[in-house]
Amino acid sequence: MSKPDISAPPRLHFVKMNGLGNEIVVADLRGTKVTLTADDARAIAALPRSHFDQMMVLHHPRTPAAAAFVTIFNSDGSESSACGNGTRCIAWLEYRKTGRPKLKFETRAGLLEVTVDSIASITVDMGEPRFGWNDIPLAEPFHDTRAIELQIGPIDNPVLHSPSVVNVGNPHAVFWVDDVEAFDLARFGPLLENHPIFPQRANISLAQILSRNEIKLRVWERGAGLTQACGTAACAAAVAAMRKKLVDRTVTVHLPGGPLGITWTEAGRILMTGPVQLEYEDDWARTPQSAGK
Repeated sequence: MSKPDISAPPRLHFVKMNGLGNEIVVADLRGTKVTLTADDARAIAALPRSHFDQMMVLHHPRTPAAAAFVTIFNSDGSESSACGNGTRCIAWLEYRKTGRPKLKFETRAGLLEVTVDSIASITVDMGEPRFGWNDIPLAEPFHDTRAIELQIGPIDNPVLHSPSVVNVGNPHAVFWVDDVEAFDLARFGPLLENHPIFPQRANISLAQILSRNEIKLRVWERGAGLTQACGTAACAAAVAAMRKKLVDRTVTVHLPGGPLGITWTEAGRILMTGPVQLEYEDDWARTPQSAGK
């Protein structure tokens, strides 16, 4: 009988999914002693087969009501407190595993409640938005965060200016434009994401009001870049537009990857509804240093 090759790197199972084209990788570490680091996340994202915008890492829950505690990595290895598309993905996997349509997940942004109707309709309670300048956070005080003093381009003729800012588990800046396709977001996105006004960086969105119940959105996502869809950005744009009385309390946000339904309830909660897709399952080889003890 041959001895096992202890020099061979361990392998870790992952599930590749997407939420409206937002690339999601899910790693379920519950019941293991495996850990994943920022270096692991960057290495995994660099591989074509396991590339992601966000990786949802499931750990044993810290409270009995939750299905899991979730760590969220961006493709650059930084952590995010919330990911709406990713939360729908892990909810579908948990529903498929347990049959329970009502689920809760712990994140750095708090406890998120999810209702699974089908793979095409999953609703996440994203919690309450925060509008205080120090909650977003901003580097300096602004009394009214519906429009802050920030612009790109000449002072007398800025290309983009006066964004609304809001925290939906992570910082967001929403610039209001007549045509989201008329701007080079790939060029402006990195500059604005890393602007000194945002000490924790920010997600940058271009929003176009189509009607009282429709918004068109493009997003430069903090730590990931241009994305087909961003659930928290859709929530941020919707509630920011509602604060400015540009739209009603329920809207459809059209992203490059498809539409999300957003409702800001009278109780102050943001409900986000959308689909997910299951692409494939696979394993990746990991270095012994990242395999835990």
